[in-house]
Amino acid sequence: MKLFPAIDLYEKKAVRLLFGDYNKMTVYSDDPLSVARDFESKGMTCIHLVDLEGAKLGTTPNIDIVESIAKNTSLFVEIGGGIRNMETVDKYLNCGVDRVILGTAAVTDEGFLCEAIKKHGDKIAVGADVKDGYIAIKGWLETSKYTLMEFVEKMQGLGVKNIICTDISKDGAMNGTNLVMYADLSSRFTVDITASGGVSTLEDVRMLAKMGIYGAIIGKAYYTGAIDLKEAAEAAK
Repeated sequence: MKLFPAIDLYEKKAVRLLFGDYNKMTVYSDDPLSVARDFESKGMTCIHLVDLEGAKLGTTPNIDIVESIAKNTSLFVEIGGGIRNMETVDKYLNCGVDRVILGTAAVTDEGFLCEAIKKHGDKIAVGADVKDGYIAIKGWLETSKYTLMEFVEKMQGLGVKNIICTDISKDGAMNGTNLVMYADLSSRFTVDITASGGVSTLEDVRMLAKMGIYGAIIGKAYYTGAIDLKEAAEAAK
């Protein structure tokens, strides 16, 4: 299983939110590139970036940080947060990003999603953020009409290869991830699933790897020291 330690970007800094709430933000570093290099030094091969300002505004205010991580590390870089048009997709891919994640746009603009998949194939992933069983959009502020299972089935049918699935109720809470939900997804679908939200112990990593999940995102657990990335890499095997 691949591990994706995460950096959430806000005003050029590495931050974390609790339950996706911008009012519950902790700043962990003024130098996201040094954080990415630390991931790399601990044996990580991938990184998950989210532009929190981009998610709100639909712009790319932190693209210089993203580009510097893509160009100054050997990490596989994926990014999400406010990617709503092809211009933004191309901008990220052209600056060295390996995969872009469509969130709200994948729910609200099927034409754009299909166009992006046609043009870029598996460089396009989709974020499925779950709130009370339904897909949340617009920075988790609104809920769509889709249940998680309906949405994943639809995305798989449209040719999406990778879905990053986040249980919002677990995000940043450090009380474990939703293993039941991931086991259910794993048994129903063939699309690659990346688990996100509440991966807070080595046991979470082991259990997800055991069920054959493609990837797991480690966020707050790294910053608080709850998960040692070198140990996590072993657990992921």
